[in-house]
Amino acid sequence: MTYLAKPKVSHPSLPRNALGLTRRDYEGSLSTLCAGCGHDSITAAIVEACWGLDIEPQNLVKLSGIGCSSKTTAYFVSGGHGFNSVHGRMPSIATGANAANRELHYIGVSGDGDTLSIGLGQFCHAIRRNLNMLYIIENNGVYGLTKGQFSASADVGTKAKKGETNFQPPIDPVLLAITLGATFVARSFSGDKKQLVPLIQAGLRHKGFALIDVLSPCVTFNDHEGSTKSYAYTREHYEPAVHADFIPPEREIVADYNEGETLPVVMHDGSRIVLHKLDAAYDPTNRAAAAAQIQERMRAGEYLTGLLYVGSAEKDFHDLNGTPDTALNKVPYEKLSPGSKGLAKILERYR
Repeated sequence: MTYLAKPKVSHPSLPRNALGLTRRDYEGSLSTLCAGCGHDSITAAIVEACWGLDIEPQNLVKLSGIGCSSKTTAYFVSGGHGFNSVHGRMPSIATGANAANRELHYIGVSGDGDTLSIGLGQFCHAIRRNLNMLYIIENNGVYGLTKGQFSASADVGTKAKKGETNFQPPIDPVLLAITLGATFVARSFSGDKKQLVPLIQAGLRHKGFALIDVLSPCVTFNDHEGSTKSYAYTREHYEPAVHADFIPPEREIVADYNEGETLPVVMHDGSRIVLHKLDAAYDPTNRAAAAAQIQERMRAGEYLTGLLYVGSAEKDFHDLNGTPDTALNKVPYEKLSPGSKGLAKILERYR
């Protein structure tokens, strides 16, 4: 029997934020993902980040598409607003909601399939419009919900659980975002909570489009030897943030290492990934240098993690489109409705 409702009982000594809320107040339903899934670690990081920023739950909007990753929004901040769109269309919903109410915090959670395949066009236009939102990609290189086919982020040479080898070059969402002009670009690992939580908080506070690509190994379909998205491979090629997930009944794989260090992460099946954490000398405001660094580490077989690029001079979605400061749900009906004469006047322009 599956229980989706979490018990409301909490310890009276739990720490509270400035709103008087505990971390439990930022949780959602019980996860139905595979035990040890890295996505659940990302959920925990989002809960911690929202609690630490004193965000009022009713002021948070959670958006997603289709896939294992898109179930995540049900697992945090149950008191927030949520919308689960069709496959790859989450950015459209985020754009409309953002245009209607700029006062809220927007978190979009997507997967590498939802973002880089059917949703690639919408993802690119959300960046181009500098939409004011935090966009988190839970990147595992496979379609876990449909039994492990390669996604568009699967690396050349990676092997599927059934033995097939991928020969198509991957789309790197981090390089793509930097090229398209994103104003906040980061990469992390689901098991590196120490790095991921502050990145999420920074992304939520950033004015404009903030992307965090989180390597989140699939414990069921992509955590085997030969996979470049497995826990083991990620730990071996990861730079500043490493997070490894596990499959039931395995223990969660976590990583703790210093700036500038490279850490091999051994997965449950013996495979490994390599993470490399940015050091203090790295300049995240240089777009060209950021792209060059990422590509250099890719050639070395490593995942560069941390805040890769941030810019503040660009105008965001609201500046570019002159959206009103007042949310549409607060505008009097008389102002929203032009009336029959006003409508006729508007329609006359199109005749």
